[in-house]
Amino acid sequence: MARVLSVASHATDDPTKASLAFITAVGAIGAEKECTVVLVGEAVTMVKEAIAKSIHGVGFPPLPELIAKVVQAKIPVYV
Repeated sequence: MARVLSVASHATDDPTKASLAFITAVGAIGAEKECTVVLVGEAVTMVKEAIAKSIHGVGFPPLPELIAKVVQAKIPVYV
């Protein structure tokens, strides 16, 4: 099985880029690929619920929806 490492380094500074790591993880779920998400730099602030709720990337679902899918799929998220 292929493995995917999805790294986020943005949060409120660029909501679209902040969403990409979680969009990638959701895509990996659909493609039946093993995935891990890593949050670095500014992205570590997304672990705070208030911050996550304020992030909605252009053309993507709100970040809390993406996070819920990642958690439901039991994808590990490292901070």
